[in-house]
Amino acid sequence: MRTPHRITTHPYTNPYEELAALDDGPLEEFLHEDEDEDEYDDEPGNEQDDAWAPPNHRRGSRRRRKRFAGLPFATKAAVLVLSLAAFVTLADRWALLYAEHQAGERLKDQLHLTAAPEVEIGGFPFLTQLADDRLDSVKVTVPDVAADRVSLAKVSATATGIRLDSDGLTALRGARIPELHGEVLLSFDDLHRELGASQVTFTGHGHDRVRARGTLPVAGHEVRVRADARIRRDGERGISTRIGGMRLDIGDVATYRPGVRASEGLHLTQRGAARLTKETAKAKALLSVPSIVRRLGVPDATLQEALRDDTRLAALTGSADFARQAMRLNLIDLAAGHPELLKLLGYDPALLAGLSSLTRPVLADQLSLGFRLPHPQDGELRLRDVRVEKDGIRVRVTGASLAIGR
Repeated sequence: MRTPHRITTHPYTNPYEELAALDDGPLEEFLHEDEDEDEYDDEPGNEQDDAWAPPNHRRGSRRRRKRFAGLPFATKAAVLVLSLAAFVTLADRWALLYAEHQAGERLKDQLHLTAAPEVEIGGFPFLTQLADDRLDSVKVTVPDVAADRVSLAKVSATATGIRLDSDGLTALRGARIPELHGEVLLSFDDLHRELGASQVTFTGHGHDRVRARGTLPVAGHEVRVRADARIRRDGERGISTRIGGMRLDIGDVATYRPGVRASEGLHLTQRGAARLTKETAKAKALLSVPSIVRRLGVPDATLQEALRDDTRLAALTGSADFARQAMRLNLIDLAAGHPELLKLLGYDPALLAGLSSLTRPVLADQLSLGFRLPHPQDGELRLRDVRVEKDGIRVRVTGASLAIGR
């Protein structure tokens, strides 16, 4: 027999009550999640009715802190070490620059220089060396140092193993230098500018020779000067020059060589002698002085014929023997005994007097390139070798047991 279908009935429920029951459930948590984190949805359609408030910028910093907190410990330590190293290095370099500046000013005052020298302190770190009262190396470069009559274009020296007498960076009393090596440059450009009111230029010729060429003012006249200087060391602290081949040319007619030997003095050049013999008046004036005639070796009969006949005179003065004898005459001697004769020959007596005052020592002093290093109060400073180069004279310097300051 067929069992009849049973209809099960459920009690009636109000749907609005079920929605109310969701008030404390997941939907409520979802709707209030952004409020707990102080975050707001800025998309259109979700505007809030609350009053406007300024944005909270601390949220980004909290996120960065959270992001940094998530880094491994090793990474954090590396960043910290690198930051500390950069700070220490910066402090060390600042202290180094300050010390170099102070050392330059101290040297400027002690050496009476016009400008502070350039000081470079070697070794790293600097503060560690300073704490130990020592410096690995210091290089000092001093431009334009006065030395006797000339200026040294550049003096550079490197000292090593320096011991300091100090109480920190700002209380440096002195230093002791056990060893020093340096170089001195005597520039040709400076020599051109400083050696008298002249237009003399110097050029290197070989490893120890210098040539001087140019002009010198003498009694209102410009005479060409030529000289050769040999550079040599003078003791342990100086260099000297031996001047040779000194010669001053008056145009192309006469040459002056300072000295007392027969070949020295003021003599006619070959062109000057030839010009003299072609001018009848000057030749007769020269032959009118008996002492000059004797020096020329002209027989008396030949002389008398030449003075009466210009053809005979031209034959006499035009001979090679007469020209050689005329070139041997010292015009300085003629100026002493016959000043009027020199005027007839076309020479200024003041010029000859000025040349006679340019003795070998005087001219050598005007062209001298020597200098001496200062004598240190404590320790020794020596010149080792001297060499002539294209730009000037270079000298190697060594020092030992030197003291600076107190």
